[in-house]
Amino acid sequence: MPDWTRSQLPDEALLEASGNGDRQAFGELVRRHQSWAWGVACRFLGSGNDAEDIVQAAFIRLLAASGRYRRTARFKTFFHVIISRLCLDHAKRKKPAQADDYPEMADPAPGQEEALITSQNAARVRRALDALPPRQRMAVVLLYYEGLGYDEMAVVLETSRKGVERLLARGRDTLRHKLESR
Repeated sequence: MPDWTRSQLPDEALLEASGNGDRQAFGELVRRHQSWAWGVACRFLGSGNDAEDIVQAAFIRLLAASGRYRRTARFKTFFHVIISRLCLDHAKRKKPAQADDYPEMADPAPGQEEALITSQNAARVRRALDALPPRQRMAVVLLYYEGLGYDEMAVVLETSRKGVERLLARGRDTLRHKLESR
């Protein structure tokens, strides 16, 4: 199949083609989704290096599962499940990385002060997010950073819609408490 044809295929068709041995179809999936996948893992883990490892493992699992894939789920939901499981497994084995690259104090020239405050606020949110239990953290990442709906989150997190609501409610309460106490 010509490369230009592959680039026009939906993700689901590319994954099915990958399952039938088309490595170039899989390469197209990697090209399309590696940045997005890294973003999901990095937001959850707080570490670019760990995110790279998770994404590599996720694509390996995706390739291994491609022969069994059927279009019963959207590709992105299917891939969210893989990345989420790997991130949650990683969190069980290791505490999330605390970002040590907090901003240094700079000369407060016009514009720099606002940038510094924004950067410091982002670091506070990152620390609060890192302090959440893994499933609550993943629910927050999937909703606020990835824009998934509750039903899709329920599939990814292997729980019910009500379970997602509870995870988010506890996560929001914990975040609010941690951010207000500083």
